[in-house]
Amino acid sequence: MEEKTTALNAIAEQAEQAEPKADVQEQGEAVQNEDQAQEILDEKTDLSEKSLNEILSLFEKMIENGDQQTLYKFAEPIKAAFYKVLRREKIASGAFVEVGQPQTEPNPFEDVEKAFKDLYARYKVSRSNFNQEMQTKKEENLTQKLAIIEAINKLLEKAEDMNHTLPTFRELQAKWKSIGSVPQDKARQVWDQYNHTMEKFYDFLKINKDFRDLDFKKNYEAKVELCEKAEKLVDWGDAVKAFNELQKLHEEWKELGPVSKEKREEIWMRFKEATSKINKRHQEFFSNIKDEHKNNLKAKNELCGLAQELVANLENIDPNQWNQLTKKMEELQQKWKSVGFASKKDNQKVYEKFRAICDQFYQAKRQYYSSFKDLMKENLRRKQELCEQAEKIKDSQDWKKATDQLINLQNVWKTIGPVARKQSEEVWKRFRAACDEFFTNKAKHFGTEGEKFEENLKAKKALIEEIMNYQGQGEEADKAALEEFLNKWNSIGFVPFKEKEALQKAYDEALNKHFEAIRDVDAEKKLGRIRRLITDAKNSGKGDRGIRLEREKLLNKFHKLETDIATLENNMGFFAKSANADKLIEEIKQKIEAGRQELKSLEQKIKMIDKEF
Repeated sequence: MEEKTTALNAIAEQAEQAEPKADVQEQGEAVQNEDQAQEILDEKTDLSEKSLNEILSLFEKMIENGDQQTLYKFAEPIKAAFYKVLRREKIASGAFVEVGQPQTEPNPFEDVEKAFKDLYARYKVSRSNFNQEMQTKKEENLTQKLAIIEAINKLLEKAEDMNHTLPTFRELQAKWKSIGSVPQDKARQVWDQYNHTMEKFYDFLKINKDFRDLDFKKNYEAKVELCEKAEKLVDWGDAVKAFNELQKLHEEWKELGPVSKEKREEIWMRFKEATSKINKRHQEFFSNIKDEHKNNLKAKNELCGLAQELVANLENIDPNQWNQLTKKMEELQQKWKSVGFASKKDNQKVYEKFRAICDQFYQAKRQYYSSFKDLMKENLRRKQELCEQAEKIKDSQDWKKATDQLINLQNVWKTIGPVARKQSEEVWKRFRAACDEFFTNKAKHFGTEGEKFEENLKAKKALIEEIMNYQGQGEEADKAALEEFLNKWNSIGFVPFKEKEALQKAYDEALNKHFEAIRDVDAEKKLGRIRRLITDAKNSGKGDRGIRLEREKLLNKFHKLETDIATLENNMGFFAKSANADKLIEEIKQKIEAGRQELKSLEQKIKMIDKEF
């Protein structure tokens, strides 16, 4: 009776396990196939960013791979992405036709559509065949398991000794474990039959206490091993894989027989504790994914906001500003790519929102440059008209009137916007040639500039008188007035040499009277020299070759000074690692600061030249 009770306890423990799940071998194959699928398609891949041919190639590789579980998981998303990209490209190419409307133009996407439909048909056929094969296999498994139940029942009918019956029983148990799943509607029924037969078998055998203790020991050792494996899974880095491996261990646990009563609760609680920890990590993993999705959605909405700000400021901007805004938009797009996915329900919506803003930006840019081409054509026409007017004036000997007219034409020229690069130099040379010819003839006619020097002397004396009569109006107004006086003085040409020193002294005294606190005499001298070069180039009739050479010298000096500053900064990094280097570092800092100030001065001179020429 005691032996019978022990056998029934074993059956009871087996009955405590959950209902039968999918076969362990099938679960392992599913995990392995899913891992292999990552070589073809990453779940984070945004298919809508790929081209039609890329999607087609990816789908064909998956079909050739033959992994039905992966195909079943990704086929429909691939199909949806394909037709979404197809619709977008049709709209972009003008080939899109609304449903129900006739196709009047050739469809450039006909071949790729047909290729995808053929692939999808292949997938549906292979999926149908696979399902049929799986159903047939499950029916075969059901037949084999029913045969095992029948074989155990036949053991009950035999009167052979235990030494023969038990090995046969163990073989049947092992064979049962090796057989895969059965049809779902028969799973519970066949499992109940198997348990009932096992109960009858243990009752029939009346296992003696020694043998039962041995069986308990073996089961206990096996369960301890499963506990150790589960406890190792707790520390696995991949919580999802650890969870999947745990399911396999539970399947093995379910197939093991009972242990002694005094150890039963202990071993189960140990296994349960490891299970709880793994399940908790699994839940936390998906909880973290949700948080990550929320953060990613927030980041993407912020990028949408920044992109929308760019789109909202597209009125009255020039090509340089367009280039700056385009660079900013490209930076936003790069940041977008670096942000992970949001949840499935939100990710597509926020992507379409960002994509629409980007499309709006680039559509506005295309429209701008389309109209900008027309504007450059109009600018070219206006500059050609100025060339024609200058060419009519260039042979005039009415020097004063012609000079005023050409200067006026030059001023008008500066107000006209750019023309196409390939025509810009040509039309400029034409206009410049007409102006140069006139001023060369004028210089030959007058021979000496003594008369002009006297005119300049009168103009500068009048300017000194104007400065002396100036009344202060506040710091900002005084700065503006000082700048205007400096520009006027430097725009007036040379005076007789004998008058130069006294005139300069009177000019400095007049400026110091009102502007001494805000004057930078050294900078004025340097900028004044540049202004005189510009004035001479404009008025002498000798062209602008001299000022161009001056600009080149300034630019070379600017680049050399930049290199020197970079070298000093690099050297300062080395000295910072040395002891007692504070004094030397301070000297280098002073040199760098002085160099940067000179850079600003050089930049101001170059900009002054570029503005006038």
